[in-house]
Amino acid sequence: MSRLSGRFADLRRRGRRGLVPFITAGDPSPSVTVPLMRRMVECGADVIELGVPFSDPMAEGPTIQKACERALAHGVRLHDVLDMVREFRSVDADTPVVLMGYLNPIEVMGYERFAQAAAQAGADGVITVDMPPEEADDYVAALRGHGLDPVFLVSPTTTEARMERISASSGGFLYYVSLRGVTGAGHLDIGEVGRKVAVIRRHTGLPVGVGFGISDAVSAANVAGVADAVIVGSAIVKRVAAEHADADALLDDVGAFVSELRRAVDSADVPRAMENV
Repeated sequence: MSRLSGRFADLRRRGRRGLVPFITAGDPSPSVTVPLMRRMVECGADVIELGVPFSDPMAEGPTIQKACERALAHGVRLHDVLDMVREFRSVDADTPVVLMGYLNPIEVMGYERFAQAAAQAGADGVITVDMPPEEADDYVAALRGHGLDPVFLVSPTTTEARMERISASSGGFLYYVSLRGVTGAGHLDIGEVGRKVAVIRRHTGLPVGVGFGISDAVSAANVAGVADAVIVGSAIVKRVAAEHADADALLDDVGAFVSELRRAVDSADVPRAMENV
């Protein structure tokens, strides 16, 4: 069992929902990333989603686009992100780390070489936004060959037939993108999210994490009531940007926000029928 699958199994046994905060590696500076990862774990994160800076992050709204720009201005590249994971893993052997990024840097490195390097660094899963599962057989094989979980996205417009294909290619969990659009955009319709998650569950035995549009404790609690994990990105990255000049203030602000999200997720009203999902 992978570290990521093990974490979700443990959450299920304890009747808890997962909290997955996202940050962009190297934002606001490379030296802050690992301390920030550690602080988020101390404040209740179950899994860390670590963004790999990219020059054309097509799924991201302005907040995370600017985070990528800040990280790239420091020269942060894929190999630097893996070094950060390795440093984090030297002090935390338990918390799963999922890399989130785009295909181009991975193709430049090569699937096999990337998978080997990511696994050796201590990563547990990879979300590659622009890799369709229909074209991912070699990529998925390389990841799985090194014990990495390929995490794929399901959108509000994904058909049930395609959910079957996505589920077959995925490991760790499925990521449901709750909004049509980019990160940080739109209004979250929790009723629609719940209905879609129920449909997804008919096609997979994997946990379902929900991201996009979760901006505060209220929305986090609402999503925790219908999903296995709550994924929060732009709302955290905004706090990183606001305190970019003061590392201590940044750590305190993000830590306090993650703690608030943790309390909200733990207070969620989870329907009895979902307790053993």
